[in-house]
Amino acid sequence: MTAPGESTEEQWVDDHAGPVVRPYAVTRGRARPVTGTFDLISLVTATRVEASPEVGLGPEHLAIVALCQRIQSVAEVAAHLDLPVGTIRVLLGDLVARDLVEVREPRVTAGLPDDSIFEAVINGLRAL
Repeated sequence: MTAPGESTEEQWVDDHAGPVVRPYAVTRGRARPVTGTFDLISLVTATRVEASPEVGLGPEHLAIVALCQRIQSVAEVAAHLDLPVGTIRVLLGDLVARDLVEVREPRVTAGLPDDSIFEAVINGLRAL
């Protein structure tokens, strides 16, 4: 909806950011990646020095490949590209499916303490 006196053109342009593109437009309406889940601390590395523009790859895909020439976490990629993490996850799924990036999930730590240890710590703190 446009404000009074505002043209449709002005509605889609921000003075500081330029043209405004909604995240669902970047992912073509998809909310889930085609492959993977991608934790915030998963590490992303490009598998090629440069990705050539292909059908289905947008400028955001190419920006991720360029950015990930050095290892980046999913959270860092989202911050650098100023896109929501959900959008980055969808784009990463596209890139993983095309073997343009590799994503290493964080290791699961075996032998986590059980809840009784946490309860003992809480009870000890309360006793202070």
